[in-house]
Amino acid sequence: MTVRTCLCLFFLLIGTSWAVAQDTEENNLVQFSGMVLDGSTEQLFPVPYTNILVKGKKRGTYSDFEGFFSIVVQKGDIIVFSAVGYKTVEFTIPEDLDDDRYSLVQLMTQDAINLPETVVFPWPSREHFKLEFLAMDVTPELQERATENLANEVLRKARNSVTVDGNENADYYLRQQSREYYYIGQRPPMNIFNAVAWKNFFDAWKRGDFKKKKDKK
Repeated sequence: MTVRTCLCLFFLLIGTSWAVAQDTEENNLVQFSGMVLDGSTEQLFPVPYTNILVKGKKRGTYSDFEGFFSIVVQKGDIIVFSAVGYKTVEFTIPEDLDDDRYSLVQLMTQDAINLPETVVFPWPSREHFKLEFLAMDVTPELQERATENLANEVLRKARNSVTVDGNENADYYLRQQSREYYYIGQRPPMNIFNAVAWKNFFDAWKRGDFKKKKDKK
């Protein structure tokens, strides 16, 4: 056997091994898709923007606003589902799949997290605050200026004249979305059942706040 024949056989074996390995890897790929839903109550609703990671491979995706996701994984991979306010869930792709597609409806359970109370002070300690407060010189001129700046009419004009920018609009929209998510799956509270609001209404009625004031001539 010549050297040329040996080299040909060597490269032929390498090519065959590479083709078999590539074919095995392609057969091992799975198109993994599905929905992420909140399963805390009987009324299921999507969990948007859930983090979906392939454990140990630094790859992943996230669900859309409707809770749908799709990602290419391998058989036997461990998929980690995590979202803020929900318990983390792991799912293993079956290794004996005959198809290259697999669908799943993943239910997430809400997890309440109680953070410790945090009090923020503008001074390092209460003692510093007392010293600064006692040393503060509030002259009548400063008091008059503060009263003028905090008048309801001045504040109302400032609110109406100052336009909101893109960041404020985005914050307002996100606050609306967070309120909807907070009460999702249940009815939001109604002020008609608020005992404090009813008490304030009756007190204002007794004081005569709703009576029409006659114009003084």
